[in-house]
Amino acid sequence: MTDPMTADRKGWMALLAKAAPPRLSALLPDLAPHALLRGPEIGTVMVQGMTGATGAAFNLGEMTVTRCSIRLDCGTVGHAWVQGRDAGHARRAAVADALLQTEAGQHLRHAVLAPLASEAAASRAARAEKAAATKVDFFTLVRGEDA
Repeated sequence: MTDPMTADRKGWMALLAKAAPPRLSALLPDLAPHALLRGPEIGTVMVQGMTGATGAAFNLGEMTVTRCSIRLDCGTVGHAWVQGRDAGHARRAAVADALLQTEAGQHLRHAVLAPLASEAAASRAARAEKAAATKVDFFTLVRGEDA
């Protein structure tokens, strides 16, 4: 069983990692006092793919990521892995991760996570709508002599 805190944390870490850096910066302009445990480091990870969601996994290629770990003054630790080379984004996401584990978490859920989640949902819906416009429905006509 996955505990609810772990499931929630996975969700908010995904939202923070996928957020546009300027948008996250606008929603969380001030960083809480913190110490760097692992300063922003740029590296690569191997991305795996799967054919048809049931086939064997294969290495698709490498992706650049930036990771960061911080400790708030209260002792709470936050981590972040973000796509790309934006050290500021990784640091801000790590601070947000740590703050979401404290008493300030409820406020941040409404002030930061809720807008990011609604914007992500709107973006997914727009992509789905655009893709649906290109959908082709094939049908077969039954001819008399085929019967």
